Parts: sequence; C-alpha cells; structure tokens
Amino acid sequence: MKKKSYASPMNLTLPVVSLIVCLLLTACSNTKYLQKDQSLLVSNRVELGGELKPAEKTQLKNDLSSSSLTLQQPNQKFLGTRLKVWLYNKKNTDKKSNWFWNLVLSEKNMQAPAIYDSVKAAESAQRMVAFLNNQGYFYATAGFEADTRGQKTSVTYNVNTGKNFVIRKIIYDIPDTAIAKVVRSAENLALVKVNDAYNASNLRSERERLVRLIRDAGYYKFNRDLVSFTADTLNKSLFIDPLNPFESMPSVLRADQKPTMDLELSIRQPEDSASDLTKLFYLNKIYVYPDFRLIDNVNDTSFHTTQNRFLTVKFHENIIRPRVLSRAIQLRSNDRYSTTAHNNTISRLYDLNLWNTVTIQYKDAPDTVQKLDTYVQLTPRRKQELSATADITTSSDYFVGSGVQLGYRHFNMNRAANELHITLKGGVEVVRNDGKFDMQATEYGINADLILPRFITPFRIRQSNRSTAKTRISAGFNNLRRIDRFNIRTVNGAFGYEWNESIYKRWTFKPFTLNYVQVVLNQEFKDTVVDKNPYLKRSFEPAFVGGEALTFTFANNDIFHKRQNSFFRATLEESGAWLEGVNKLISVATNGREDLETIAKVGISHFLRGEADYRHYWNYNKSSVATRAYLGIGIPYGTSDVLPYIRQFTAGGPNSIRAWKLRTLGPGSYLDTSETAKIFPDQTGDLKLEGNVEYRFDMLRMFGGSLNLKGATFLDFGNIWMLKKDTSRPGAEFHFGNLYKQLAIGTGVGARLDFSYFVIRLDWGIPLKKPYPTQNNAGWYVSEWDLSNSRWRRENIIWSLAIGYPF
Repeated sequence: MKKKSYASPMNLTLPVVSLIVCLLLTACSNTKYLQKDQSLLVSNRVELGGELKPAEKTQLKNDLSSSSLTLQQPNQKFLGTRLKVWLYNKKNTDKKSNWFWNLVLSEKNMQAPAIYDSVKAAESAQRMVAFLNNQGYFYATAGFEADTRGQKTSVTYNVNTGKNFVIRKIIYDIPDTAIAKVVRSAENLALVKVNDAYNASNLRSERERLVRLIRDAGYYKFNRDLVSFTADTLNKSLFIDPLNPFESMPSVLRADQKPTMDLELSIRQPEDSASDLTKLFYLNKIYVYPDFRLIDNVNDTSFHTTQNRFLTVKFHENIIRPRVLSRAIQLRSNDRYSTTAHNNTISRLYDLNLWNTVTIQYKDAPDTVQKLDTYVQLTPRRKQELSATADITTSSDYFVGSGVQLGYRHFNMNRAANELHITLKGGVEVVRNDGKFDMQATEYGINADLILPRFITPFRIRQSNRSTAKTRISAGFNNLRRIDRFNIRTVNGAFGYEWNESIYKRWTFKPFTLNYVQVVLNQEFKDTVVDKNPYLKRSFEPAFVGGEALTFTFANNDIFHKRQNSFFRATLEESGAWLEGVNKLISVATNGREDLETIAKVGISHFLRGEADYRHYWNYNKSSVATRAYLGIGIPYGTSDVLPYIRQFTAGGPNSIRAWKLRTLGPGSYLDTSETAKIFPDQTGDLKLEGNVEYRFDMLRMFGGSLNLKGATFLDFGNIWMLKKDTSRPGAEFHFGNLYKQLAIGTGVGARLDFSYFVIRLDWGIPLKKPYPTQNNAGWYVSEWDLSNSRWRRENIIWSLAIGYPF
C-alpha cells in the first residue's frame, strides 16, 4: 500500500521563513535608488536640555519626536531593514509586475523613501519652539545638526527648554453674578490651578469644561467665544533691566525658582444686551416620535398623538408604551435645560436596543421667552433578529474543536422594550489517534433570557439618572458528553439585575442562581479512573449548585483612551446558603423525615468562588502590547469538600498557557503519565493563577488592504493548584513557598489574519520552564530544546488555530 505523506506545520513554515529572510537580505540597501545629491534620512534624535524631571524629559522627548513637530520621519524598519522602501522601489523604479508582486505590492505595504530636506528640518525646529512655548517654556530654543555619511543622514535636534512658567494667581472677571456662582461652585474641578505649570492645552480643556458646566446649568445658548484667558508674564520685580527683560530675567532667578505668571479668566457679557447667550432657558413641551422616518417632518399632521403626564407622543404605529418612554427620557417640562439630562436621555434610549438613531433637537417655543420645545426623534431598528456564529479551533493535541451557535432575539416584547434571547448551541471535539480520527466530545444546549428594562423588586429602589437598570431572567439546559467517559447534564436558572454605574463601570447581581447537575459515568471509566481517585469521585457526584453571584466590570476602550486602555472584571459566587435554608424548611415541615436532598436524591454543593481578570493595552501606530493577569479560586465549605466539576479550573490550550495542551497542565507539580491521560487529559484544580504578555505588530496588507497579516510574540505563565492535599496527585496542593517552582512558563510566536470583522489566529507555543522536575531540577527547559529533532518538535511545540484574540 502506498504511503501518503503530509507536510507538518513546521515543514510548511521553513520555506516561508526562507523567503522572508531572502527578502530582508536584499532589502538592506535602498541608497542605490537615490540621486547623487540625495541622502536617505535614517534617524532623528532629540537632545533635550533644561531643568526637567526624568518623567517630564521622557514625555517631552516623545512629544518633540512626533510627526506633527518633526516633519521628516525615517522610514519604518521591519526586522532591521527598510522593507517597505525596498518594495516601493521595486514597483516604482524596477517596475515589478507579476502575480507575486501584485499580491505583495499593496499601497499599505510600501513607503516612499524619506529624502533628507534641510528646509523641513529647520521648520521642525521652529515648530518645536512653538510647542514648548505652548507648554509654558517661553524661553525655549531649538536647532539641528545633520550628519551625512554615504548618502545616509542622521539629524540631531538640540533643544533647550529653559524654565517654564508656573501660575501664581488666577483672577476671575465674571460680571454676571449668577454665572460666576456656577463657575465658583465647581472650582475644585478646574483643570487649571495655582502653582501648576502653564500649558496651553490645559487652557483649551478648561475652556471646554466651563462651557459644558454653564450650559448644564441652563444657559442653553452660551458659547465658547465668551470665555477667554489672558496671561500676564511680566513680573518686573524679577528684572535687572526693565527695558530688556528677556535677556536679564533668567540671570536673576534662583536655581530652584521658576518664573511666575498671573492668569485672568474672563467671561464677558455679550455686546448686544438683548442677546440670549447668557440667559437661562427652561424646557416647555416634550414631543417624542418613536417611529420617526428620514422623510418625516415634525409638523406633519398625519401623526397619531397621545399624551401622558410628561410627554406628547406622536407616531405612525403604536410600537412602544408611553410609560417606557417616560422612564427612559430624563427631560421634563419646566425644568432648566441640562446637558447632563440630555446625554443621559440619549444613553438610556440607545440602551433599550429599539432604535438605530436617537436625535434630540430644541427650538424656541412660540409666544414664550427663554423656553424650549424639545423634539425627540427615534428611528426604529428591526424588532426581531436571527444570528449564527461558528467557532473552530484546532491544535497539536486534537484535530478539531468546533462550535455553532444560533440565536433569535426579539427586542420589543409586549411593546415594553422587553427583550427575549433564545440561543441554541452545539459543538464537537475530534482527536487524532494513531492516524485515525475519533470523536472525543459533543456538547449541545439551549438557553433563554428575558430582559426587562427596569428593576423588578418587591420594594422601590431609587435609580440613578445615569444608570440603565435591567432585570434578567434566564433558564437553560446543557449536555456535555465525553465519549466513553461521562455525560454531564445541567439545568440552570437565574434571576438578576444589571446596571451601569458610569460609562466605564457595570454591575451584575444575581440574588438567585440554580443549577441541577446530573452526572452519568461510563462504567469502565468509573471503575478504572474515578473510583481510584477520591477527589474525582466526589467532584463527579450529582449536585444542586445554587446561590448568588456579583460581577463588576470596568472597560474604557473608547475614543478617549486610544493610547492606553484597561479591562477589569471581578466575580464572586456563593453556592449553598439559600438552598440550605430551603433544605431546613422542608425538614421542619416534615418533622425531620424529609429534606430537599433526600427528596431529590441529590446533594447541595457548598462553595465560594471568585475570579479577577485584569487586562491592559498599550496601542501604537503599527503595534500594541497586551497584558493580562488572572486569579481564580474556589473554596468548598460546609458539607462539601470539593468543587463540582463544572466549577473547577483548567489551564493550557489556545486561550490560556499556549505552550501546554488543553487541560494537561497541573495541578501544581503533578504530571499525569498514565495511558488514560494520553487519550483523556482533564486536569482540574481549585486555584488558578495566570499571566500573559503579548506584543502584536502589523506585517503586511494584502488584497488592497482588506486583509491584514499581523504577527505576535508572547509570554504566558501560570498553573492550577489544589487547596487541599490530594493523595492521588502528589505535588498538586498549593504552597506559597513553592509558587515559583511550580509556575509553568511558555513563549512562542503567532500570526493573525485580520479580516476586520473577525480574526483567524495561529500560535506556536514552546515551554521555557516546566512546573515538574526535568533533567534540569529547577524546571527550566531551554537547555533541553532540540529544535532540529522532528520528534521533539512534535512533542513540545504546541500549535493552535483559533478565531479571535486570546485576550
């Protein structure tokens, strides 16, 4: 029989790597394309002088080196070469054109050579001085030196900041006493304060803050032109020669003394005394259009009209109850105009998920003075929606893992903005064993959520104007089957609340959760594996898991945090407390003859479980750094001494520590070498610690920029542990003194195909340090690497293909 050969991922990688190396070697020289009188700008350097703290110096250097000030920037390098310039020359000078070059020579993969220009260097120095003046360094100087060798030029900018001015006194000139009172009431929030260094951008920000503050107080037509700042830097007592202050001033200052300035904040009255710019405005009538179309006019007489206590609702079709609109709209007749109420209203209307666009307009009310009619125009979205998602994962420890999820959403049940979500899911996991493909696991389930846009409570809760309150009622069923091992069937239900504390903070509280877990074990698996391991035996017992859960989420990934943003989620879950109460009530009612556990023939699981997940991202023009720290811990209490299987922690795999196979890592220094573990790896624990650092960078854009090939390199570390000693798994329990020894550390590289709407990720992971003894007792594994050995690579380099980023 003829044998078939298959190329491994490593074998496929070698020609690709060889091609990239060849391209990089030929891209080393781009000066041969230059004319004799031209030189390539290869570097910019800023030498910064002045009395600056280290942090200030670093920040100023970064600012001065930016493309907005330093007009000429060297070409970007890729692995030490200017590959994009080389590609540019290949297209525009060598006129390369065939299928390969047409694929690679995308506009975004090329960069014109940066030809050194002394005029632009001089203009850059002038811009640096202007920038420093805006930062309060009014005596800054800047010049440049160009060093050209072999048609390559390096530019050094010599910048001296001098001393920056600090604000000695802020003078308020606000003739309108009512507006002055508004400004003074929020003076503690001012962005410009006494003893702060002068900064022009701070003045602009303070001006915008004052405009928002005054408009929020009811001055609807107030504008930024009425706010001005005047800086007085002429403190004549400092000067030896008053006629020539700019030369004599620095010489009379002490080494620790900075020049000071007075700042005058002026909010002047309009020249026209009848102007409305500084007059208070109140809301008159509130008109709401729930199904407003682009072709509609607010004065159209074809609208049906209904009136309630707060609103006049005009509609074509009666799609929403007026009381739902009243709860969401924070605007009320006879209230002062408020930008806070305006923004909160928009936020809460969008959060109902009923409208594509929300527009609020104000018009002077006829026959009244300083009153505004309000028009809330809402363009509805589709009432129902179907969705389908697929997730496919493959790696070196199994052939394929796939999941399909079908969803149905109704956004406006009973015309009350009640949402109904129904989700069907199914998945399989196929392993490759001795050249054959075997089904390892199947999973299917259904879940339904009913979301009500308000708190449903037996007592009244005062709700913040900013928060968006929701009540969620959930129910579902899930079946997880591991072939020839076990079936776990779970019936779950939950009742809880969700609300936003602010635009970045969100809370979820579930006072009621209940899971009924039924476990059916394969007899052979039970006899050979489970019964021999007391921990597994207890964790596979059927149980009631019911209690409470609280989740806090912080995320600030928005336009205001483009350079850096964070994500944090913490969850605390308790199981058993209220179920134990039900247990005792039934016992009392039956005079001790029965209780919940004896009736259902299922035990109650008691435990506390907490998770904390923190992520921080640094975003740059062509790259980013993503970091993650995770802690999870589960503590059984009462009559339970183990966590139920569905609440235990695992490590390894495409979204965890990628140098280890799925569910093979830990717990602690334990290594399962049994034959069962080779086919069915399933290590779990009570405690999980994990950290990840990943550097992501752009590589090439293809097909006109619709496909972005990105690269990554990563470092993962962590493990799982038991909180109590497990005699069947020596070394599994957690001891703080052994934390370093039992940490698993892995590294690797990855490639990402970014299609904008989804990402295909391919990662190669390799262990740096193992948590169990190796030839090197410390666990460090680098000295044992044997990359030239194909068998070693198959056993130690873990590759995984997945959709989406790991974190």
